Amino acid sequence: MSELIPEPYRVLARKYRPQGFDTLIGQDAMVKTLANAIAGDRLAHAFLLTGVRGVGKTSTARLLAKSLNCIGPDGQGGATISPCNVCEPCVAISESRYIDVIEMDAASRTGVDDVREIIEAARYAAVSARYKIYIIDEVHMLSRNAFNALLKTLEEPPSHVKFIFATTEIQKVPVTVLSRCQRFDLKRIPTELLASHFGGITAKEGAEIEDEALQLIARAAEGSVRDGLSILDQALAHGHGKVIAQDVRDMLGLSDRSRTRELLAALIGGDGKAALDNLAAQYALGTSPDALFEALLELVHGVTRAQVTGTPDAAMSEEERTAVSDWAGSLGAPVLHRLWQLLLKGLSEIRSAPMPMQAAEMALLRIIHASTLPDPGDLVRRLLAEPRGEGSAPPAPTELRPPPASAPSAFKAAPRDFKAFVKMFEDGHESVLETILHDRCQLLRYAPPTIELNAGDAPADFASRLGACLKEWTGERWTVTLTTSPGTPSLKAQAEAEAAAKRARVMADPAVRAVFEVFPDAELVDYEIGDPSETESSRSAQ
Repeated sequence: MSELIPEPYRVLARKYRPQGFDTLIGQDAMVKTLANAIAGDRLAHAFLLTGVRGVGKTSTARLLAKSLNCIGPDGQGGATISPCNVCEPCVAISESRYIDVIEMDAASRTGVDDVREIIEAARYAAVSARYKIYIIDEVHMLSRNAFNALLKTLEEPPSHVKFIFATTEIQKVPVTVLSRCQRFDLKRIPTELLASHFGGITAKEGAEIEDEALQLIARAAEGSVRDGLSILDQALAHGHGKVIAQDVRDMLGLSDRSRTRELLAALIGGDGKAALDNLAAQYALGTSPDALFEALLELVHGVTRAQVTGTPDAAMSEEERTAVSDWAGSLGAPVLHRLWQLLLKGLSEIRSAPMPMQAAEMALLRIIHASTLPDPGDLVRRLLAEPRGEGSAPPAPTELRPPPASAPSAFKAAPRDFKAFVKMFEDGHESVLETILHDRCQLLRYAPPTIELNAGDAPADFASRLGACLKEWTGERWTVTLTTSPGTPSLKAQAEAEAAAKRARVMADPAVRAVFEVFPDAELVDYEIGDPSETESSRSAQ
């Protein structure tokens, strides 16, 4: 008696291909539509499935073919959204050997002759099935002539024929074809759902896997079930039935997330030596500089999302969630956006530089240097509010720290005049409101807690936002009235008029006029007007 030949190993992506719509994950909207269409006998003659790789387009096409041709265990059943997987049509379609379900790869059969074969064969009834079904994968690869040849049959196919198209590049499919199909956009599978799915498959395989390893694999899959199962297959082989996070990082070439957090902390703290040492250590372990910057970008993005939503990503480890929450609470939005832009610029330089490691070091040092620079908005406001004479000390560096979220509680009394009123919004870091008040608003009446303004084309919620800030800062409910009547020129217009008047006084000075007569092409770059009580010789003009 001959020995039994062992069954060859099947990769996880094939072994766990969905055999029913109930096991197709992440596409609930499409499944509901198809179920209602089958139950109500409202089946389209052509379906177009689109989405990124590995989200289930081919699996859905085969499931739909089974649903339309299933006859049930007793051979008497009709079309159903829950194929039995027992009858001959279901089994044969699952094994890709059913004569009335024809699968064609448009990537290798792109010509009009290939489509002509389909058109000719479509005229004949199915051999044994309820419907003759044509599944054309990567349909966008068909030539223009092939698409044109298919149009007539696609618009008015025989009643026994159904077409199912699948594509990853929907924009390459002619609109004439799109208009003749019922389109389904298959979504990327969420990371949490992928992790849960992979965890269940690992258990069925009798293996163990760390939660963090599951999250790493799910993230690396980028919404694709097939990609994730391929990575899981490799991880199971690597770990001999036990998968740990560090093995997955090594396998995927990912940086250690704890080291990435340490590097971000060094950048925020301005510690150049610690940052360079961290980079060198990760590089020695095999992490490429661009992968390290991608990890930093992902971390900064996670902190920013946590700041906006109030909660870190559930897919993060407990340690990472704690660190992200702390940063989200201590760093301001401008700081995070500046970090993002600097890291993005550094990543671009690394990818184009002849020496990526040196480019990475310089990019990290640039970020640390930027942490000591003042915020541009604060610097401009400081320079405008505190003009310095010659010999004054420069402003002290501003560290990479967030500004206060709102004005200090010291604002209890109403400002004495409109200029002080506007300054209150500057101090309260309401820069948008302060700019509108300073640059555009004409004052008609200021009698706290009442103010009447002509705000020009200010946003519709301008008055309500002013009132909310004033209530918080002064403890009083203000009446803010917006009108179209002209009022006192804006503070910006007043400042410009004052500057123009001063310049005119300088230009009218006899000494200045004499200089321009001798040097007609000269320009007045700067000037300083002394106190009128000073002597003429103490005044200077440049």
